[in-house]
Amino acid sequence: MKAVLNNYWLRIGAAIVVVIVMMAGVNVAAHGAFLQPGNIVQVLRQITYNCILGVGQTFVIITAGIDLSIGSLVSMTGVIMATIANALPFGGLPLLVVTLVVGLAVGAAAGYVNALPVVKLNLPPFITTFAMLEVTLGLSYIISRGRPVALKSDAFGGVGYGSFLKPVTNLLHLPSIPMPVIWMIVVIVIASILLMRTRFGRYVFALGGNEEAARLAGVNVARVKTLVYVISGMCAAVVGFLYMALFSSGSPQTGTGDELLEAIAAVVVGGTSLMGGSGSIIGTFFGALLIGLLYNAMNLIHVDSYLQKVVLGVVILLAVVLDELRKRYLART
Repeated sequence: MKAVLNNYWLRIGAAIVVVIVMMAGVNVAAHGAFLQPGNIVQVLRQITYNCILGVGQTFVIITAGIDLSIGSLVSMTGVIMATIANALPFGGLPLLVVTLVVGLAVGAAAGYVNALPVVKLNLPPFITTFAMLEVTLGLSYIISRGRPVALKSDAFGGVGYGSFLKPVTNLLHLPSIPMPVIWMIVVIVIASILLMRTRFGRYVFALGGNEEAARLAGVNVARVKTLVYVISGMCAAVVGFLYMALFSSGSPQTGTGDELLEAIAAVVVGGTSLMGGSGSIIGTFFGALLIGLLYNAMNLIHVDSYLQKVVLGVVILLAVVLDELRKRYLART
């Protein structure tokens, strides 16, 4: 575990250095517009959803798995939560809590179903989660009848587009902090503690490093592997809740864009190995932040939108290559 922690802090330090150097360079190219407080807050808001999805994906990828269903889970949980919210006879905070709990339960159930073929039949998670992607996407269209489910209550507005401590930030002449950013921070803190400070977290790393050795050491491999997919499903549900609150509706089209690819990209760029056994939640945050900064910087210096995709692809490939070179270097030493 000590070696894992040392590697963890080394990766975090490297990520911080890369982000700082990049921010300084882009700020010069953008003539000081990049490091404006309002622009930084905007970047944080933009990465919120992909970062939360990446947090759930981090647990799965550390165990050498993958979850391709998260984008469709965002749409299905959003549609279900909007439908439930419209059916409930009360409003205010109880409405928010019950709706979120329902969404988390649906996400957890989908994650559990995702894990069953992987755990019981040893099927490739790529295939099983791809099947879940199709199932949940179809269900979201069936439940919503192909149309967005508009919320009847305005109780969700503060969650989707509200601000945190707005009177204080206004007094200090600072940009307000969007509520989704606070949700992202809470998810990151909880997930970091779970992964780095609990026995379950140690089991996740052990499973990704050598599944058979973990089994021989007494780790309940089936339970751990199931829980990582449950966590991924619940993170997708949180994003579905935030999108539903932002757009005041649950739509079957929400989450079916680049969210999946950019969430995986954040995990990989953040230093989590696709082969399993290493990674961190904070690294995923910095990976999402780096991708968000890249997009923001390219927009500021007017890079063509098609070329932006090429740049992102190169960054992802470079991250994978560097990870492989690092592993080969460690294997020789």
